[in-house]
Amino acid sequence: MNRTLYLLAALVALGGCVDAKEAPQAPQPPEVSVVTVRKASVPVVTELPGRTSAYLVAQVRARVDGIVLKREFSEGADVKAGQRLYQIDPAPYRAALNSALGVLQKAQANLAAMTSQAERYKILIGGNGVSKQEYDNAIAAQGQAAADVASSAAAVQTARINLGYTDVVSAITGRTGPSLVTQGAYVQASAATLLTTVQQIDPIYVDLTQTSVAGLQLRRDAASGQLKLNGPDQAKVTLTLEDGTKYPATGTLQFTDITVDPATGSVTVRAVFPNPDHVLLPGMFVHASIEEGVNDNALLVPQVGVTHNPQGQATALVVGPDNKVALRTIQASRTSGANWVVDGGLKDGERVIVAGVQKVQPGMTVRAVN
Repeated sequence: MNRTLYLLAALVALGGCVDAKEAPQAPQPPEVSVVTVRKASVPVVTELPGRTSAYLVAQVRARVDGIVLKREFSEGADVKAGQRLYQIDPAPYRAALNSALGVLQKAQANLAAMTSQAERYKILIGGNGVSKQEYDNAIAAQGQAAADVASSAAAVQTARINLGYTDVVSAITGRTGPSLVTQGAYVQASAATLLTTVQQIDPIYVDLTQTSVAGLQLRRDAASGQLKLNGPDQAKVTLTLEDGTKYPATGTLQFTDITVDPATGSVTVRAVFPNPDHVLLPGMFVHASIEEGVNDNALLVPQVGVTHNPQGQATALVVGPDNKVALRTIQASRTSGANWVVDGGLKDGERVIVAGVQKVQPGMTVRAVN
């Protein structure tokens, strides 16, 4: 009898424990991490492809006819402006100069004689020693002799210039290319025989390609006041090389062409870079980042807080003042560091979910943690 009473008491106690464990509890709202977005000044960076080109290019060509006696530079070497590169046989041009000098001396002697005769006739005509016609002829002969001197002097100058052209010099300071003629080759001024090419690559140009649509949008943003443009000498340009490495030096934007290429619908943007180590060579493909201005009304949202829907639109989950989740379609077309730059769809001070996105849906109540 006592055993039966103990068993009933144990069952009653066990049932009370079971009821206590199965008592339902109020569900807690899921916890998410949020970032409060604020307006910030964000540089507007444009990414453009392009190619490098030499700062100066000088084609070294023959300006007189003759035989190349020697080449005085090493192919691929650096040369200075005015440095002699080739020597063309100067003998015939030196002889032509000497001949022109002789003709000049003869003309000068004739001018002296004609001048003396004219002065004597001027005295004699006063005493009727010579006729007026003879005096006039003496004056005319003096003028013709002076013209012969001027013509001979010009011939001497031309002969001296041609003799100077036998020393083929570099017009610029730069680096030479391959020599296209050898010692003993015959070159011609009429054919403007190309001897070699000298290029200056420090500094060096970078010619970039920008679509006319992007340029139009840039000008519209500037006109509306949304974008503050940098001046031509203030826009900084950075380069990424073909192998993905960053070029250490910073360049400056020079100008933007005003003509749109009808075949590609793009314009040329030129920048200039220092190139002291000759890392950049003409014709290299590069990617450039141009800081064209500053957007003072941009909102920065961490990239983890932005997704894209099947239509390709950027979206973000926002926690409202009532702690309810709302889905927003935003305008985010570019990044700045680890953030998306949002130009529309969000307001200053709103909270964007950056962690816990997988466990919430629009309309749910959540507990937001900054």
